Amino acid sequence: MTTSPIDPVKLDKLAQVAIKVGLQLAEGQDLVMTAPLTAAPLVRRITEHAYKAGAGLVTTIYSDEEATLARYKHANSASFDKAAGWLYSGMAEAFKGNAARLAIAGDNPMMLAGQDTDKVSRAMRANSAAYKPALQLITGFDINWNIVSYPSAAWAKLVFPDDSEEVAVGKLADAIFKASRVDVDDPIAAWADHNANLKKRWTWLNGKAFASLKYTGPGTDLTVGLADGHRWKGGASEAKNGITCNPNIPTEEVFTTPHRLRVEGYVAATKPLSHNGALIEEMQARFEGGRLVELKAAKGQDIFNKVLDTDEGARRLGEVALVPHSSPISASGILFFNTLYDENASCHIAQGQCYSDCFVDGKDLSQEQIFAQGGNTSNIHIDWMIGSDKIDIDGVHADGTTEPVMRKGEWAN
Repeated sequence: MTTSPIDPVKLDKLAQVAIKVGLQLAEGQDLVMTAPLTAAPLVRRITEHAYKAGAGLVTTIYSDEEATLARYKHANSASFDKAAGWLYSGMAEAFKGNAARLAIAGDNPMMLAGQDTDKVSRAMRANSAAYKPALQLITGFDINWNIVSYPSAAWAKLVFPDDSEEVAVGKLADAIFKASRVDVDDPIAAWADHNANLKKRWTWLNGKAFASLKYTGPGTDLTVGLADGHRWKGGASEAKNGITCNPNIPTEEVFTTPHRLRVEGYVAATKPLSHNGALIEEMQARFEGGRLVELKAAKGQDIFNKVLDTDEGARRLGEVALVPHSSPISASGILFFNTLYDENASCHIAQGQCYSDCFVDGKDLSQEQIFAQGGNTSNIHIDWMIGSDKIDIDGVHADGTTEPVMRKGEWAN
């Protein structure tokens, strides 16, 4: 009998954190979970802890890498313009009925590498459009939701290619557990402390009410205007259903909504972006009037430009986030090939859909009001990293005066 390289005690702690911190699942609340087949051990533990917490019904929708690849190998061309809209409509109905949402990440990030890029982009576009009714309820923070990760073998070998599969899985598991703060005696208390520290940061930023942020550094001279009535958030937040949750585990960011029409200048990516089986490297982007008008990359340029053509909002920003360069994920030196982790190693921006809760009284604003205040709408939301120990960020007030927010990638105060 072989022993798993994944510590079962820490895996169980991660499941507890997902339910008690990530979701704070309410008595009687249903849970809709999505996960790759390889993550079944974590799914089972989360399901157990969900029912112990009083869950109504836990429903898990699994994905399978081999079945996904079979589509690209054998499906006719028309298949790639279709998506399971009926499934996403069902998920949206569940969320409207106050079901919580939990996603387990763990797919091979390079699963679609080598597949026809046109088919990949068409399938993604169809899927994004079909998913939008459900996505809007998530980005609108109507419900409590959470993402955690499981160290699949394919993902682990990508991150640690020089190790055996068993060693790689063990290393990735340990990295996930550390980043998720479950490698300590009391993870719940550790998350309470971490959330309090993040709250201090976003409280300070909200008090400043900057009109924009100015980024300077190698290959970067970028001004990101902030939406009218924007609100900074980070860590634990209260959803519209009254439940406080931690959407991302791990998380090191404080974030808000940029104004979709007020982004100017150029910026260089500081980390590769893993997206739909492609690694997009050394990106350089230029913005005019809030729109990304020119994107270059040493690798994956055509792929990302196709993503940016998804819809009008895809070339505009929906999120701006601040992360110190000394964050634990950055300090690990690991490129995870997974945005959930890599974005928490660096300041970042996101193309596409904004979070409507990142507005003062956002819970009470209509989509039309959010749009009027500068919020963006799109079928995509893709984060990419622009922070490093060489980037300075200034807050710019409405009268043009400035004050330091970050210096060489660290908080200036």
